[in-house]
Amino acid sequence: MDSLREFFRVILSLIMNAKFWDILDILIVAYLFYKIITVVRKTSSGGVIKGIILVIAVMWLSSLLQLNVISYLLVQTMKLGVLVLIILFQPELRRFLEHMGSSNFRYLFGKKIKPGTIEAVIQNTVEACMEMSKKKTGALIVFEREITLIDYTKTGMRLDSILSDVLLKSIFYPKSPLHDGAVIVRDDRILAASCMLPMTSNTSISRDLGMRHRAGIGISEVTDAVVVIVSEETGSISVAINGMLKRHLAHDTFEKLLRNELILDDNASSFGNKIRNRFKVKS
Repeated sequence: MDSLREFFRVILSLIMNAKFWDILDILIVAYLFYKIITVVRKTSSGGVIKGIILVIAVMWLSSLLQLNVISYLLVQTMKLGVLVLIILFQPELRRFLEHMGSSNFRYLFGKKIKPGTIEAVIQNTVEACMEMSKKKTGALIVFEREITLIDYTKTGMRLDSILSDVLLKSIFYPKSPLHDGAVIVRDDRILAASCMLPMTSNTSISRDLGMRHRAGIGISEVTDAVVVIVSEETGSISVAINGMLKRHLAHDTFEKLLRNELILDDNASSFGNKIRNRFKVKS
C-alpha cells in the first residue's frame, strides 16, 4: 500500500512540476505513436506485433521461473531484434517516411481556404457524379488532403482549373482524351486529369471490381486521399478511404460522406491547431 502511495506521489509531483515544453514533448511523442499504430493497423503487421509481445512475455516468464536455457536463447534473439524489425517492417517504415516527407505542411497550421469553397466543391462533385451515374459514365476523382499527390499529377495532364460539374463531366465524357485515368483535386481546383494511380495489392477484394475501383482503393491505401469512383458497368457510386471501399451510395449518403471527410472543423482542423489552442498564452 505504501509503494502505491509513493507511486502516485511521484506521478503527482511530475505533473505539478511539468513545464510547457515537457507537455509539448509528451504530446508529440504520443502523436507519433498514434500514427505508427495507425499505419500498422492498416497492414498485415498486426500479427507480428502480437508475436513480439508474446516473445517479451515469455522472456519475462522464463526469467521469473529461472528457465535459463530458454531465457538465454530469447535474450540472444532479442539482441538482433532491431535489425529483424527493420527487415520485417520495411514496407511500413518506407510508407511512414514517405508520408512524413510528402505531407502538406500548410495543414499543420490550418487549411487556408475561403469559407463556402469546399461546399461548392462538394455540390459540384455530387451533381456531376449523379448525372454520370445515370448515364453510366466511368469516373475517378481523388481529393487530396494532408498527403500531397503532386507525384501522381505528373503522370497526367496538368489543368489547374476551378472545379465545376461541367468540367468534371467534360473530362470523363467517353470520347474525351482525358477520360481514361484519375482527376486529382486540391481544395477547389482540379490539378490534373488522366493521372495514373497505384493498384491495390489487396487480394481479398471482390472480383467484380474493375481497374478503376482497384486504382481508387490503391491510392487510398498509400495516402489519406478521399477517392470517388463511378462505375462504368453499373453506374454505382463508391468512395474509397484508407483502403476501405463504400459502395452503392445514394445521393444523400454520398453528399454526407464527402462533407464529413472534406470539411474540417475550424476550431481544431489540424494537429497544429490543437496544440496552439491547448497552450494559447494570454497577452
